[in-house]
Amino acid sequence: MAYGLLNNKRGIIFGALDESSIAWKVAERCFEEGAKFTLTNAPIAMRMGAINRLAEKCQTEVIGADATSTDDLEKLIDQSTEVLNGKLDFILHSIGMSPNVRKSRPYTELSYEFFLKTLDISAISFHKVLQIAYKKDAITEWGSVVGLTYIAAQRTFPSYSDMAEAKATLESIARSFGYHYGKHKKVRVNTISQSPTWTTAGSGVKGFDTFFKYADVLSPLGNASAESCANYCVFLFSDLSRMITMQNLYHDGGFSSVGVSEEIMKMLGMQENE
Repeated sequence: MAYGLLNNKRGIIFGALDESSIAWKVAERCFEEGAKFTLTNAPIAMRMGAINRLAEKCQTEVIGADATSTDDLEKLIDQSTEVLNGKLDFILHSIGMSPNVRKSRPYTELSYEFFLKTLDISAISFHKVLQIAYKKDAITEWGSVVGLTYIAAQRTFPSYSDMAEAKATLESIARSFGYHYGKHKKVRVNTISQSPTWTTAGSGVKGFDTFFKYADVLSPLGNASAESCANYCVFLFSDLSRMITMQNLYHDGGFSSVGVSEEIMKMLGMQENE
């Protein structure tokens, strides 16, 4: 076998729904770099997606699991270590869903029942995965866990609604659990704050097309693609990133560091002159 950054590494990848999913691209890149892994998603998402085709391509198995269910997660981790013949070296958490956003409820009129579901699915599930892996000693020393997030955790994007709170919680969990897991087993826990990306989930946010164009114009490098994010995940799963943990890592073409761009100024100036 040709050398790959992830040769002999084992993992679990959450959230591959279809070819536009970041998790789908991550799975393809991990496979190309020599990793073995299982794929998982919620049963309803599995019925909607084409995950079995990805599993065939990556020569792996799909294990259905509701990420909010500790019983399902325990079975997932147990079955994955059995299928992969060993402990895990990496986990990708690529999960996010807001019933409030799906039902187009204004932020000032949130359903709190929906809000709790948003937090459970999109953030607390990250803690559940980490806690169960920690208790089961399921991740090897110097293993790597990555969660996908968005800059709305720090800045206000009105249409992102309660997903902003969920992402802020996700990032906090990465820091808090990253400390404990690092002390315990040298396991690294990080989040990647990705550019707006044309995925099935992302494009469901109201005004996403304008959102996407704005970020692309503001960022000096433009928006980071799903494929580029997959490469970043491979790096974080590899031994090259061994001393990186408890970080929220911006992968956004520079968007997070720019106040205004010349292009935006020109666009606003043109509007004023009209």
